[in-house]
Amino acid sequence: MKIGLVDDRQIDLDKLNAIVSGIPNVEIIFSTASAEEAYEHIKKETIDLLIADIEMPNLSGYELADIIHSHALSISVIFVTGNSGYAVHAFELNVHDYIMKPYPKERLIKSIERLAEKSSSAEIAGRLYLKQKNNIHIIQKKDIIFIERSGRSTTIYTKTEQIKTYQTLNELEGELRERDFIRSHRSFIINIHYVKNFSLYAKNSYIVAFEGIEAQAMITKEKVDFLQKHYF
Repeated sequence: MKIGLVDDRQIDLDKLNAIVSGIPNVEIIFSTASAEEAYEHIKKETIDLLIADIEMPNLSGYELADIIHSHALSISVIFVTGNSGYAVHAFELNVHDYIMKPYPKERLIKSIERLAEKSSSAEIAGRLYLKQKNNIHIIQKKDIIFIERSGRSTTIYTKTEQIKTYQTLNELEGELRERDFIRSHRSFIINIHYVKNFSLYAKNSYIVAFEGIEAQAMITKEKVDFLQKHYF
């Protein structure tokens, strides 16, 4: 599990580092006393969990969680705070846990372990079930490079095959809410991890080239700007 830590009080940040670094199968991707710096890390690096204080200068932990929630990023959040007044709002943002300071280290460890168990049990959600005429095709989401809608059918491209289905992009988009996938164009969904480059096609659109395959997709200028702001 990849974790980011942010708390503007150094003593509390040191405590988080000491606890989290001792948990097996966990990697601390960043640890910072600045919420603005944490935000820059979130845009550029992949993490599974953000552990954050709430009340910090300029940008609060609550605002960080709101960014994660509003952009449907696949990042769980644990608030570790001395203020109980945000509990209701935290529930609205669907945060994983709300831990009040001061806390015993076992409280945080158990919370992270619960999240790991929850993620493990949800691994089946990493598969996509494609309805076809006479069968259901099962594919790992991580293997999807991009999806194209053409006419009345949809084609899913992986490195090894092309799979056709009659499900619409709207239906598939609902199944692909992970950070990796974005609706790049009315006819395309792309996996950003396979993107090699964008080439200008028209005033407001680009051609997307991918690693591993020759097939290409389309992306609007608006979505390119969104990717540059929130991912790259």
